[in-house]
Amino acid sequence: MQTPDDRLIGLVSDTHGQLRDGIRDVLRGVSLILHAGDVGGSGILRELREIAPVQAVYGNVDDRYDPGLASHLEIVVHGVSIHVSHGHELGSPTPNGMLQAYAADVVVFGHTHRAVIERVNGRLAVNPGAAGPRRFKVEPSVARLTITDSGPEVEIVWL
Repeated sequence: MQTPDDRLIGLVSDTHGQLRDGIRDVLRGVSLILHAGDVGGSGILRELREIAPVQAVYGNVDDRYDPGLASHLEIVVHGVSIHVSHGHELGSPTPNGMLQAYAADVVVFGHTHRAVIERVNGRLAVNPGAAGPRRFKVEPSVARLTITDSGPEVEIVWL
C-alpha cells in the first residue's frame, strides 16, 4: 500500500453524482482531496474517502444545507494558503476574477467544467475541470496539487 504524500493534494470538481473510472488510480497517494462543488450526493464523498480524507464545498446544484459541504474552505498546507469555492458565487468565474476575490496563494474553483491553470504574480488559480458526466464537449479531468519547496505546482490529469 502506498503511503500518502502530505504535500500532494487531489483536486476534484463537478462530479455531479458520478465517480469516473480512473479517479482512484490518479489520486492514489494523495494525503487530501479537495472537492470544489457540484458533488451530487454524499455517496461520492464516501467513495472519495476510500482514497484519502475529503473536504468539500457545495456548488449550485448541491444542497447548501448539507452538513458535509461548506460554502468555502480556507486551509494552509506547508505554509501555502488554499481557498476552495465552487465559483458560482461570482456568477461566471474566471481565473483572474477568483484571484481578485480571494487572497490565498492557490484558489481552487469549479462550475465551468473547463480545466484551467493560471499563475498570476506567483499565485495559482486552478479549475480541475469536471470529473463527472461528460458535458459541454470537454474532457473529464481532475488535478494534482503538489506543495514543493519552491511553491505550489499543479497538473491537470485527463480521465
